[in-house]
Order: sequence, then structure tokens, then C-alpha cells
Amino acid sequence: MKFGIDIGHNCPPDSGAAGIKSEDKLTMEVGNKVIAKLKSLGHTVISCKPNSASTVNQSLGSRCEKANNNRVDFFVSIHFNAFNGQANGTEVFAISDAGKKVAQKVLDEIVKLGFFNRGVKSGSHLYVLKRTNMPGILIEGCFIDSAKDMQIYDGEAMANAIVAGLTGKVANISVNPASNAPANTVPNAPANPVIDEEQNKDKSILRLQQALNRLKITDKNNRTLVEDNGMGAATSSATEKFQKIVGVLPTGIASNTTWDAINQILAKRVIQGTHASGVIIRYLQYRIGANPDGIYGSQTEAALKKFQQQNGLTADGIIGAMTWQKLIG
Repeated sequence: MKFGIDIGHNCPPDSGAAGIKSEDKLTMEVGNKVIAKLKSLGHTVISCKPNSASTVNQSLGSRCEKANNNRVDFFVSIHFNAFNGQANGTEVFAISDAGKKVAQKVLDEIVKLGFFNRGVKSGSHLYVLKRTNMPGILIEGCFIDSAKDMQIYDGEAMANAIVAGLTGKVANISVNPASNAPANTVPNAPANPVIDEEQNKDKSILRLQQALNRLKITDKNNRTLVEDNGMGAATSSATEKFQKIVGVLPTGIASNTTWDAINQILAKRVIQGTHASGVIIRYLQYRIGANPDGIYGSQTEAALKKFQQQNGLTADGIIGAMTWQKLIG
């Protein structure tokens, strides 16, 4: 598939908003990562950001021209919001039905990181969506003047979420924002065996065993897995156990969906409770003994605070770096 990726602003006088962080810097960071990750999955990517422009309208027009002239299949414009320091969350704009469908998928992936869901909205007023010939979306990743959003924000996670929403796949490479070149795989996150199976067939089961051990998932006899790179009964039962915990179809085989769930947890993103749900919360509930409904409610908050207190942590109900350290190291 051919994507047109528009890194918002970064073309004076077309400059982004300022807040706790700079919109120009964040769109550049996330945009470069998205481009590299899409390419790693085999997609063609056209960068639509112009090098220079005399006016904002000229900047916007150049972006549309690049997408239209290259006949991209789907257009993505990456931005960040700013308002009053209190507003927070993620919203995605689209015009066409095809655009709205993808917008919902991207939004769903981003809010898994802990951002408030502001919904899919009409982009009929947005220059770049009105003047591009293909379906497209404009992403407002979060609010750069919101302390809450900036505490959650991580460029790598945001890029992974966008790519997962666009393609349904996880690109397990990290990208050096300065060079826009893939670096090593994301620290602490095992590579997806489907993506790299040709190069690393002999190590995929070993990575699975290492990940499950780190997540404290034992086999059916409550034993830690032997990391022998063999898909025996113990590893299969531990995989099935993990799948049941996080709400994935329990097959005992590490599918793409299973690896996606593992990687979400091992990314150790800060979760602040409100609006949080899904795989990470289910895993947390399993570890702290809360009702496994996948929703961060009052019972889960109380159980988490008790866990934090028992482990000598500040009992604030936030799944931050120190809490993750106690959970998975």
C-alpha cells in the first residue's frame, strides 16, 4: 500500500503550537518513526511535508499536491493539540467513510496508551483533507499543553499505535529520531515472529519463553518456563494461560494478536487509571488480584494502591515506572 505521510507544520511560516513541548518537534519525531515503521512492513511511503513555503496556504497546498501527484492510496496528517492546559486526549478527523473507518482504528490504538478518547470527528473544515483526492485522516495525537498527556506521551508508542491502526500490524523496530533510521528492536519488547520469521525462525520460541517468564506467567504446573527454544507442553500451556488473562483467543500458539498483547505490556507505558482499559489492565488485574474485567475501576484502583503500599511505593494508583519495575522489572 502507498501511504502519504504529512508531518504537520515544520515549514515556516507554517509552524506548530507551543506548550509543555513543541508541536513541531513531536510531529517530526512521530512522523519519522511512522514512515520508517511503515517501510519496514513493506509499504511505500511518500513524505508530504514541503521543504519550504512562503505562506501557510502554500505549505498546505504543497502537502496535498505531493499526495495527489504521487497517487497515494491513503493520506495521514500528524498533528498535536493545544488549548487551555486542561483539555486532554486524542481525536482523529476524517471526511469519507473509508477515512472514518481507518480513523476509528487509529484512535482505538492510541487510546490504549492511556489517552482520553475524544472521538472520530468530521474533517470537512480541514484544508489537507478537503484537497487530497484519496481517503485520509488528520490525527491530533494529544495535547502538548496538558501535563497529563505529556506524562503519558512516548513517541515510539504513539508511532506504533498509528501504524497498528493503519495496517493491523506491529512494526517492532525503534527509530533514531535524528537519523530516521531503524535502530535495534525496541528494548524489552520481543520482535514479532511473523515479521522477522525468515531471519529468526530459530529464536522466536525462545523470545516467547523469555517474555512469558518476565511477565511471571507460569505453565499449568505453576512452574517457570525452561528457556530452551522448544514449543513443548509447558510453553504451550503458559501461552494459553497468558491469552486467557489478557482476553485473547486461547490457542496455546503465539499469534500476531498474542505478540501484540505481550509488546503492549512490555512497553511499560504510564497508565493513569481514568479511561484505561484493555490488555494492559487485564494483565495488571491478574498480577494484583483484582476482578479481571479489563477496566480500571474503583476496585482495581484500590487493589493497585494496596500493591504499591506493600511494595514500598507511593500509593497513587498510577502505573508508572516504579510500579512497572515491581511488576516486571
